[in-house]
Amino acid sequence: MPKAGIIYNDVKPIASRVAIELQDKLTAVGWDVSVTAGIGGMLGYSTPESPVCHTPIEGLTPPGFDSEMKFVVVLGGDGTVLAASRQVAPCGIPLLAVNTGHMGFLTEVYLNQLPQAIEQLMAGEYEIEERVMLTVKVFRGESVLWEALCLNEMVLHREPLTSMCHFEIVIGGHAPVDIAADGVIISTPTGSTAYSLSAGGPVVTPGVPVLQLVPICPHSLASRALVFPDSEPVNIYPVNIPRLVMVVDGNGGCYVLPQDRVYLERSQYTARFIRLQPPEFFRILREKLGWGLPHIAKPTSVELP
Repeated sequence: MPKAGIIYNDVKPIASRVAIELQDKLTAVGWDVSVTAGIGGMLGYSTPESPVCHTPIEGLTPPGFDSEMKFVVVLGGDGTVLAASRQVAPCGIPLLAVNTGHMGFLTEVYLNQLPQAIEQLMAGEYEIEERVMLTVKVFRGESVLWEALCLNEMVLHREPLTSMCHFEIVIGGHAPVDIAADGVIISTPTGSTAYSLSAGGPVVTPGVPVLQLVPICPHSLASRALVFPDSEPVNIYPVNIPRLVMVVDGNGGCYVLPQDRVYLERSQYTARFIRLQPPEFFRILREKLGWGLPHIAKPTSVELP
């Protein structure tokens, strides 16, 4: 019996309803279906009273989800897709992301396209696009206090955000650099269209094997976004007192104290996205962000030469 999974945003009634309908449809044609909510992939927030909220990377995989699954259908927006990627990446299960949110930059189809998409899935008529993920860890000495998989970006800043932060950052075996800014972002190519883009970083096409270091509102004209090979790990040493806040993929993180070290490296796991048509990144940039649209409107009532 073939196996499939469904991960949905249980806050959205339409996603909850479609999850049940889809489970019934797949079960009726002989599939073994496991269903879970995307909330299970959310990273717990630390608090001053509980500074460590640590769930091991492999501990986020839902019960019943394993490498034997042919695919997982994700019903939600980009936040649900980010959470689902953490839930299934250790098992290598490919994701079909269905947009029930707003932007849906990471999604493949809309709800009205779901019936045809399911037919293609069951027939195996699709490609798989792999996206790089990061392993993010917080060390105190040699002990791992916190870890997570990251598809978009890691952000490190002071609480509250309005204060200046100071960092010593070591990339690979290169000399340390000192950065004074409101915070720093380490971004994957997938995350280059998220917070990194808003902070002035470049857009990077998904297949380029690089990472980005982007200072947030730096206190120097010389501190600009840096693109470097994803084969080089990153160590960040905070200088601020009393603490910094780290956020991964916009939904969770932990407190980082001056004696801690943030370590990032390319993960052994990847996010595997199902593409029902050949992936075309420039088309997505145009549709979702308006990139490359004509900057001068051409009147339709006038015959152009």
